Amino acid sequence: MRWGLVPSWVKDPRKITLLINARSETVNDKPAFKNAMRRRRCLIPADGYYEWQTSGGRKRPFFIHRRDGHIFGLAALVETWIGPNGEELDTVAIVTAPASADLAVLHHRVPVTLMSDDFAHWLDCSDDDASAVMALLKGPLAGEFVWHEVSTRVNHADNDDAQLLLPITDEQRAAEDAPKPKKAAPRKAPPAVDDGQGSLF
Repeated sequence: MRWGLVPSWVKDPRKITLLINARSETVNDKPAFKNAMRRRRCLIPADGYYEWQTSGGRKRPFFIHRRDGHIFGLAALVETWIGPNGEELDTVAIVTAPASADLAVLHHRVPVTLMSDDFAHWLDCSDDDASAVMALLKGPLAGEFVWHEVSTRVNHADNDDAQLLLPITDEQRAAEDAPKPKKAAPRKAPPAVDDGQGSLF
């Protein structure tokens, strides 16, 4: 699925802002989300997620995960956009809620995270009514999640390895914070000297 929900009624998905987050407080009322909330709820399995915080003039990434290390599901919504020629585009957005006091030091909102006991309840869209699952749409309790700073290598999509989950070392942080050397300007070739013989090149 493509990240960023595109409502089914959109005429041209290239002309709308991607909806990557749905606020829990309004998800059941907003035209972009309310049909998906009733009929197309899904889960994104995860063992953690990243958040960035500006400190000392730099955006520093943090890996956030459950204190007990368990896998969880990000509450999410799915929509399939069908184009004029029958083409289909499956899109997804996660649901967010206000952060608990501890997580709010990183960001004031967090993904809604569900544990296995609530998976079936969230995914059951058989009654075409979302009111029964609204109570699930809240952030984790204080102390459920912990976090640590990681390397800014996570900022580049080309990097995809287990090292991105590890706490950053003092040496790595010092290297990342060190001023980057300026690239030297390209040298200009000296003007050609015309010796009167001409040249093919």
